Amino acid sequence: MKLRNALIDLTPLRVSHAFRVVFTARLISVFGLGFAMVALPMQVYSTTGSSVLVAVVSAVNGVSIFGGTLVGGVLADRFPRRGLIVAGRGAAAVAFTGLTLNAVWAQSGGAEAAFAVICACAALNGFVGTFSTVALQAAVPGLLPRDRLPAAGALLALTGQLGSIAAPALSGAVIALWGFPAVFGITAAVSVLTTLLVLRLPPLAPEAEHGGGRQAIAAAAVDGMRFAARHRTVGPLLLLGFVQLLFATPYVLIPEFTDTVLHAGETVAGLLYSASALGAVLASVTSGWTGTVRRSGTVLLAAVAGCGAASAAFGASGQVALAVAALVVLGFAEIVEEVLRFALLQSHTPDALRGRVNSVWSAQNTVGGALGALALGSLAPLIGAGAAVTAGGAVTVVLVAVLAAAAPGLRRAANADGRSGAEDASAQPRPPAPAANRPADGGGPDEPGLSS
Repeated sequence: MKLRNALIDLTPLRVSHAFRVVFTARLISVFGLGFAMVALPMQVYSTTGSSVLVAVVSAVNGVSIFGGTLVGGVLADRFPRRGLIVAGRGAAAVAFTGLTLNAVWAQSGGAEAAFAVICACAALNGFVGTFSTVALQAAVPGLLPRDRLPAAGALLALTGQLGSIAAPALSGAVIALWGFPAVFGITAAVSVLTTLLVLRLPPLAPEAEHGGGRQAIAAAAVDGMRFAARHRTVGPLLLLGFVQLLFATPYVLIPEFTDTVLHAGETVAGLLYSASALGAVLASVTSGWTGTVRRSGTVLLAAVAGCGAASAAFGASGQVALAVAALVVLGFAEIVEEVLRFALLQSHTPDALRGRVNSVWSAQNTVGGALGALALGSLAPLIGAGAAVTAGGAVTVVLVAVLAAAAPGLRRAANADGRSGAEDASAQPRPPAPAANRPADGGGPDEPGLSS
């Protein structure tokens, strides 16, 4: 394989003005949110001295995100998605402005920051802010030819990894120098900037709502879940992601593993967290090959099995070097899985259901990550941190093998051949995307793979 074919494919940025806007806005947004992720728990703990209240804020945020993904998915299938993306980014700007003013009031008056204000802002950003995430995921396939979806997924994954590496460290430095108001102020300014950026997107109107008519939000959300559960590729695809989140995400046990297995301190724990991020970045920048894979489903299954094997190797490692190497491999496999899953999910879901199916994916990430942390955290006191991580990785490998045997639709799935979920379910051809949904320079009439 030639080097240029292995490196990350930048074609989506070259051919689509709208995708460039999305990429730039997401890169800036993730960087700003990385600041807030560090500052919010630190502020709550520093002003209340209570880890319970830190957990309360986290729970408020998690519940609001879960609700926002389900409601946002229905709205993304009914209304122009640009409006939802703008509303989500605008809500983030309002929430972080509120946190900034709250922190200024506490810092200038000597009083503790109002806990109720913090919870309200976290809820607003979690619920309405999530609309932008779901709508953006549903809109991306309409900006590019379908065979460029793996490249788009890799570029979007890269933005998240770059933000997670740089932003937390910078946030800590800003807090030390200027306090919490400066961090929240930076995040608010970033949110305003991204709101202005996404205003430049085309309307991104969805196709006619699946099933006809306007259902109640709950019924429409169930309709999306029903499609995902019954589809021969989408259902197993989501189940596979849930397996990986539930059993092969050992990060919650890194502090205990570092202490009880490696007998090291905070420096080594930080190195372990960075190792998985390094693997993720390496996977992103060498993801060019993912756009040429014919049997994406088979490679996806192998990548999730790789996550399990790497997690098991991490749990069994007794030396720092081996643990770091295992986590680099885990981070690499996770991004390969994320890129291929993104492309397959968008390719096999009709546009009229894409908002709701993406909301199921987002909700699954929220719930699966929390349940996975709870499962491993509960198992560790019984058998030890290393054994718990190893067991989780082994279970992942076994369940991937079971899914591969039970779901031939996933095993044979591909995204580069132009097939979609609508085409799997029916022999009727899909109508072309409305002209308003197509970016001005995002592809010409010779690109039949352009998804709506």
